[in-house]
Order: sequence, then C-alpha cells, then structure tokens
Amino acid sequence: MSQTGYRKIVIMMFTLLGTLHAFSQRSPETDSLFAKAKMNIYEKPEYVIKLGDSLYNSKESSLAEKIEALLLISDAYSSKRDYEKSLQYFKIANELLKKSNNTDLQIIVLSRNAVRYQQMKVYDKAIECLDECDKLLLLKYDDKKFNLTRGNNYAVRGMIYKEQLNCDIAIGYFDKAIEKFKSFSELSTYPNMSITYYNKGNCYIALEDYGKAIENFDEAVKYADHVNAKSLKAFALKGLAEVYNNQGNHQKAIEVLLEASEISKNVGDLILNRGIYINLANNYKQVGNWIEYQKYNQLFLKNQGLIRSSERESTGDAIEEFTTLNRERLSAMQIRYNIMIGLEILLFFFLSYLLFSYLKRNRKSSETLKLEVKRIKDTLRKQSLN
Repeated sequence: MSQTGYRKIVIMMFTLLGTLHAFSQRSPETDSLFAKAKMNIYEKPEYVIKLGDSLYNSKESSLAEKIEALLLISDAYSSKRDYEKSLQYFKIANELLKKSNNTDLQIIVLSRNAVRYQQMKVYDKAIECLDECDKLLLLKYDDKKFNLTRGNNYAVRGMIYKEQLNCDIAIGYFDKAIEKFKSFSELSTYPNMSITYYNKGNCYIALEDYGKAIENFDEAVKYADHVNAKSLKAFALKGLAEVYNNQGNHQKAIEVLLEASEISKNVGDLILNRGIYINLANNYKQVGNWIEYQKYNQLFLKNQGLIRSSERESTGDAIEEFTTLNRERLSAMQIRYNIMIGLEILLFFFLSYLLFSYLKRNRKSSETLKLEVKRIKDTLRKQSLN
C-alpha cells in the first residue's frame, strides 16, 4: 500500500480525538461514556455507533453533547469505510452547530472540517479551517484541555505540508503535535501519538533516513500496543516492512508483514489488508517464492475489487460534496464580481457628475468673465468719449 493510501486512512483517525475534553459541565457518567467510545472507535465501530445514537437521543443530553455524539457516529462510520453515512451524520452535526454560539464547539467542528477537506484533498479550504480554528484557540491560550485539538491541528498541517511542500517542514509540525499530545499525559492521546509517529516514519522513508524511520515506527508500535489498537500497530509494522524492503532485507520484511496480517485479521480494514497483501506479494517475488507470491497477489486483487465496490457507493456523495463546494465558490465569486461592477458603475457616474459640474462651473465663470470684460471695455469707451 502507498503512503498516500495510509494518510487517507490515518487522517480519519484524528476526527474524533480532539472532542473528548472540549466540553465542560457534564456528568462524570457522560464523560465516561464518551471516553469509552473514543477508545473503541478503531476496533468496535458498531458499538460506538450504538452508544453515540443513545447519547444523541437522550433527553438529558445538551446541544453540545448531541453534536459530539453525532461526530462520534460519523467517525465510527468512517472507520467502517461507510462514507455515505459518515457524511450524513456530519452534516446533521453542522446544522445543529448553527444553533449554538459555543466557542468550544466551533473549535472542534472547525478542526473536524479541516480533516474532512484534507481527506478530499481540498487543501486550501483545510488550511483556511485550521487558521480560523487556531484564531479561536488563541482565546483559550491557558486552557490545556485544548492541547489535544492543538496537537491534532499540527498533525493535519504536517500531512498537508508533506503533500504540498516537503518532509522537512512536515516533520516540524509532527514534532509540535507530539509535544502537545505528551503534555496531555493520558492514554487517550496514545492513538494520536501512534499515528503521528507513523507519519514521521513515512517522511523519513521519503528522505531515505532509514534509521530514524525505524525509530519512529517502533514508537508507533509502542503507543498502539498501550491501547491495544491492532489496526494502528499493523500499519506501523507495515511501515517497518517498507524500510526493510527498501534496504533489500526482503525476508525480514516478510516476517514483519506476516505479523501485521495476523494481528489485523479480525479488524476487517480493506485498505490495511490491501497494503499488507501487495507488499507480501512483492517481497515473496523478490525472494523467488512464486507460490506465496501468487497467493498474496490473488488476495490483493480480490481485496482491490471490494475496495472499488465500496468506493463506487460513496462516489455520488463525494461528487455532490465537490459540486456544492464549487457552487458555493462560484456564487461567492459572482457576488464579488457583481459588487465590483456595481462599484465601477457608481464610480463612473460619480466621476461623470464631478466632470459635468466642473465644466458647468467653468462655463459659467467664463461667461461671467466675458461680461465683466465687456463692461470694463464699455466703461473705458465712455470715459474716452468724455
């Protein structure tokens, strides 16, 4: 699997991670439910969906809690690769947000919007959301409960800058993200740490610094192990295998990939499986094991078909999303164009009025001057006759 494929998956894992501590004044029981949901979003999305639904429909839930529950459900569907339902719940959350002036909510949803635009590769809009979110975070400068969101924002920027700029810049943002996560000092940040270290590892692969790549993948494995996040650990192991493959140690790469395949067999992640299968096939080909090559190549092709089928189901929603976005942009441009044309017309008439007034005054002054000259001449003529 390509690094780009992982980044698309990994960014979705940040979508909920900034929400848990962003809301105050709720019961310890509710906090506990959200915390439990958060820790299970990767491995038990169905459980998270049911829990989120019960929190959303609870008469005791505040508007903030309802929005957080909807984001929870949206993220769970994303982890299941059901983008249609994920989008559906995210839109409902955005509609509810319009009824609130809660800055905390606005921070979280802006951060989430940045994630969504990053997924769609609409990087300018993602940066715009991050900038707006960071402005609001300045109002919460001393509030450490937002360090998780700050860390997530840094991580998302790192992923964007890796695509648009270079890995040296991206690594700086990944380091800032890790610093914020560590300041939080809770298990809830460990998935974030694993994801960020994985992305740093990918950057070091691109820079061909394989020693640092291995260090970061090892850290990714460590933090995934702490929270038993099997899918994250499998991705990190796959990253290690890529290093070994690049170094020509194909047998070691195979061993690591087989471990990743074993721990992720019940996860059901098609993208993860695709990466493991294609890399196993390629490494078995390198060592001349054609039987295993054929086996994993066939698994890869079968898995690829499942992914394409899933992608086709969500294509309509993606097109609708892009169409709406482009329509909004076009409408905004049209409004700006009309305003500019209107201002130019007003300016034209204003300047024309000034010119007309000036010419009128000039003509009147000229006529007055002529009359005065005639009067003086007449006076002089009379004086000369006398």
